[in-house]
Amino acid sequence: MEYNYQAKNNAGQIVGGIIDAPSQDDAISILHNKQLVVLSLTPLKKDILSKDLNQVLSRTTTKDIVVFTRQLSTLIEADMPLAEGLRTLAQQTEKPGLKKTVMEVAQSVEGGSSLSAALNDHPKIFTTFFIKLVQAGEASGKLQGSLTYLADYLERSQSINSKIRGALIYPAFVVSSLIIVALIMGIYVLPQLLGVFKDSGVTNLPITTRILMAGTAFLNDYLYYILAVLVIGGFLITRFLRTPQGKVWRDNFLVNMPSLGKVVQNLYLARMAESLSTLIKSGLPILDALRITADLVGNENYRVIILASEENVRSGGSISEILSQYKEMPPLFSSMVAIGERTGKLDYMLEHVSKFYKSESETAIGSITQLIEPILVLILGFAVAILVSSILLPIYSLVGSG
Repeated sequence: MEYNYQAKNNAGQIVGGIIDAPSQDDAISILHNKQLVVLSLTPLKKDILSKDLNQVLSRTTTKDIVVFTRQLSTLIEADMPLAEGLRTLAQQTEKPGLKKTVMEVAQSVEGGSSLSAALNDHPKIFTTFFIKLVQAGEASGKLQGSLTYLADYLERSQSINSKIRGALIYPAFVVSSLIIVALIMGIYVLPQLLGVFKDSGVTNLPITTRILMAGTAFLNDYLYYILAVLVIGGFLITRFLRTPQGKVWRDNFLVNMPSLGKVVQNLYLARMAESLSTLIKSGLPILDALRITADLVGNENYRVIILASEENVRSGGSISEILSQYKEMPPLFSSMVAIGERTGKLDYMLEHVSKFYKSESETAIGSITQLIEPILVLILGFAVAILVSSILLPIYSLVGSG
């Protein structure tokens, strides 16, 4: 629930704003932790009609966060006070949701909070990785550098994700269109055409025509049952994929897919290496860096491997000892990590590992994109040939017998 508050900070200034908390006591506790003396706290009542529709619909994207981070870095480099810089960015931000968030962050900073603590109040927009890097920048006195690196990191991640989406959008569109056209023809067009053959009494129909007639009859007789099975099946699969066992199965499937599996694996390895390298460079303790990387990697198998590495390091061992025990980790990755640990340049080695696997992924994505198009053309041509032959050949037989 949201509360409107007025409070006094350590400098004796009156500050106000909106805070989101489960209860009034929790809101007061949060404000006290920010070294604020609460003067007034009133619930902010909102009904469905009073909500800002633009705020609901305008979701904050990675691109928005990149722009915000880079602009904030520039303002800090120009020696603008942090709170003033945040308010300036809030005023020029077009997304209502992000504008509200940045304004609340600015109010928290004005109230005496650090930037990382203020960002931590908005976990849906700012990830743990983001907040930890900001915290490391504050501790080292290099906040501007941390923000610049964060913007570069997010841009690189977004670029790879865009390439993957771009490679998959075209085949997904073609396959979806093919299924929709097939359903429309099977429900509205083919029953009438194939009914002519059934009424004519022709017995020597081609095998493709008989299969098409049986498939069309099955689709029309059991259409609602088929839709019910698809809906229930989709719901059950979604529920299963949210369970720990489902996440493991999904991750194994993605990594073991023909052709694409190697690309996905390389992307996970690149993300793991770059995230760990970035966190180490920022001055975070190795245990914290491993724990955050485990949550960032996005694959349950690699998460288990990283957490096992963390436990081994905590016991006095090394990361490479654990990595070399898992078949999911290529020997190159483990060897580079081992060299980095021996030379004290782990972040440097991980950075090069990340570049290597990222380059491998981008090259493979380009090759797969070029290969997908002719394969789809062949599939479409084969489907059209089967459909045309199933309809035209019986028509020629009818005309010849007539």
